[in-house]
Amino acid sequence: MAAPLWATYADLEAVPDHLVAEIIDGVLETRPRLRHGAAAGELYAALTLPFRRGRGGPGGWIFVIKPELHPGRHVVVPDLAGWRRERLPAEPETAFAEIAPDWVCEILSPSTARLDRGPKRRIYAEAGVGHLWLLDPADGVFEAFALTGGRWLLVDAVERGESVALPPFDAVTFPLDVFPFDDPPLDDPAAPAPPET
Repeated sequence: MAAPLWATYADLEAVPDHLVAEIIDGVLETRPRLRHGAAAGELYAALTLPFRRGRGGPGGWIFVIKPELHPGRHVVVPDLAGWRRERLPAEPETAFAEIAPDWVCEILSPSTARLDRGPKRRIYAEAGVGHLWLLDPADGVFEAFALTGGRWLLVDAVERGESVALPPFDAVTFPLDVFPFDDPPLDDPAAPAPPET
């Protein structure tokens, strides 16, 4: 029996712009582009001043929201990733990064949890990503993992109402409640109407 065909980069490029596309274990996977954008933006904001700019924290990091990463034959797009500046002195000018991040955060949803907790977590470990955070907005839980001996070790889990001080960003604490856990769905009639243009 012939091995199934591995999705190509051309397959990925043919995906409509409103979707994020990944190639995971040879399969083309897609998800809505805007999902989790607010939570990723809030986390980016919480980390940027102390860990990127060094204001009130140690600095020394570069963060990118939804970077396209190419670990081996895979193409993955975490919700947020960070590199220590000594490993990546400047943001890549290419459309993707081949240097594995030092830290990745995935924001879970019913449609992405299977990939984020399964094959993507394995791919990040194989690529040598040192830290993985999983944020579950539905449950209000933040999990931090460290790569130890090629396997993920759960370092800590923080719940809604608690403060976040998780490696590798444990030098500065911020409240978990800054994340938009209870945003109404886009088709919710009780949601505020968008401004008229």
